[in-house]
Amino acid sequence: MNQDFVDLLRAFIGADVRFLVVGAYALARLSFLGRAFMSSAVLITYLVPPSILFIPLYAQMRNLGLADSRAGLIAAYPSFTVPFVTWLLMGYFESIPVELEEAAMIDGATRFGAFRRVILPLAAPGVLAASLYAFTQAWNEFLYALIFIADDNLRTLPVGLSEFVVSDFAFWGQLMAAAALASLPVVVVYIYLHKYMVGGLTAGAVKG
Repeated sequence: MNQDFVDLLRAFIGADVRFLVVGAYALARLSFLGRAFMSSAVLITYLVPPSILFIPLYAQMRNLGLADSRAGLIAAYPSFTVPFVTWLLMGYFESIPVELEEAAMIDGATRFGAFRRVILPLAAPGVLAASLYAFTQAWNEFLYALIFIADDNLRTLPVGLSEFVVSDFAFWGQLMAAAALASLPVVVVYIYLHKYMVGGLTAGAVKG
């Protein structure tokens, strides 16, 4: 994996997470025209099967010159991760008592200040859980990676694992070994971030 791809992925994920957190908070806490419609649209968008979306997505990738590239996959994956993760974070923000935010605003904090200093630390476990869900979904995604990538050198692990199945015969030993290795990064990420999820459960609930 080259450094340019890593930098692009890191920047895209960082921007994606910030957008999701702010968008979910706005839908959960703020009152504005069309809020109910947008909240429903987020979930309905997630219910659209990826098998319906890959044809128009592939056409757009070709028009943008992103076909057969990892950048194209990075641009396509939010089509199925963003709607559900936003809906998940909305539920998490709604579960945080609004009184905590109101108390911070009474003490002189702005709404953004209350969000950044109180709500966001409390929502850290939810944000991590949503990020892990998005990461797992993208890591295990098969359909888009199979269709959008033609170069064997750029294929993702799920597509590579399918190469161990030939017609009606599978190389079970090699397939199981490769699947175990492919699952290791996800296991490591879950183990590493678990302590932060637990530690964020009460962060921001006390003053000081």
